[in-house]
Amino acid sequence: MSGHTAVPFVRAAGDPYTVGRTHGAALATTLRAFLGDSLARLNKVLPEPVTLDGLRPTIAAHRAEITAALPGVAEEVAGLAAGAGITEDEAWLLQLRREIMGYRKVPTAGDCTTWALAGSDPAGPALAQTVDLNGDLDDVISVLEVSPAHSPRRSLVLSFGGLLGYLGINSDGLAVGLNLVLGGDWKPGVPPYLAIRHLLDTAGGVEEALKVLAGLPLASSRSLTLCDRERALWIEVLDDDLRVHEAERTVHTNHFLHPDFVTADEINVFARNSSARRLRAATDGLAGLGAGAGPEEHFALLSRPPIRVPDRGDIRAERTVAAAVLLPAEGRLHLRPGDPALSRTQVFTL
Repeated sequence: MSGHTAVPFVRAAGDPYTVGRTHGAALATTLRAFLGDSLARLNKVLPEPVTLDGLRPTIAAHRAEITAALPGVAEEVAGLAAGAGITEDEAWLLQLRREIMGYRKVPTAGDCTTWALAGSDPAGPALAQTVDLNGDLDDVISVLEVSPAHSPRRSLVLSFGGLLGYLGINSDGLAVGLNLVLGGDWKPGVPPYLAIRHLLDTAGGVEEALKVLAGLPLASSRSLTLCDRERALWIEVLDDDLRVHEAERTVHTNHFLHPDFVTADEINVFARNSSARRLRAATDGLAGLGAGAGPEEHFALLSRPPIRVPDRGDIRAERTVAAAVLLPAEGRLHLRPGDPALSRTQVFTL
């Protein structure tokens, strides 16, 4: 994606079904093409081919858990299908791609680097991260502005290929980012991407978000970074357990950092080495950010190797497909789509 290409921006308001239908209709051509490209490119990155029919039991098991825990999300997925002119199973597949991929214990160079600065920090509050994904997903990026009918709270959400959530910020000043970590049992439940969207819809700040997250039956391991006008922390999720680390400046990559979870880490040695290098580079770089550092200073750090993972020409390999800087006190999402070293910043404001 060129830095000169405007990222699709979808404003969606109303009840969950209407929000989903608006999202689906706005991106219908893109979503149908994505599904038609080797089943949302799953068959370009998985070691063995899959089919929609073969995945229906997995989709049904996740759908049942998500519908029970978050019925509004299930309604929004139904709306997405109607708006895009796809089946509901296809709409659910778009939400579950990462869960279907599961553990990919192969050599990798990246899978997101995230940091957050608390409101007391001279340069904060801010949350910044790279988005490192395989599948060449920078051509299916969009930004959603969601205004639920039941709440005055609004959210800006970065999305990939029809996802209802990925990372984002809400009008109460909560920002949420994420990192992949591998451990525990991945099972039918709420994917972390949808959990993040639920946090943005329902939580006014870090404290409320922690309580909401603790009550969700999460499907898989992740680290989430939360930031509001005052606090910054990361949360590691392993099976049904959560661990929290709060500091004025927090940094996370792709291996477990909490002592309770370190021995459960399933990351392969190549990915761990990359994760450790990026953690050190981000920590050192963040220490050099001066008072009043703005989004462009964050992007300069996000664009440096090894934090920025370049395209090596292998669709199966993770690379940096976007970078984002979220400013919770200002309600702004700054985005560089594609390679952040090559693209221009686009700004979305609540």
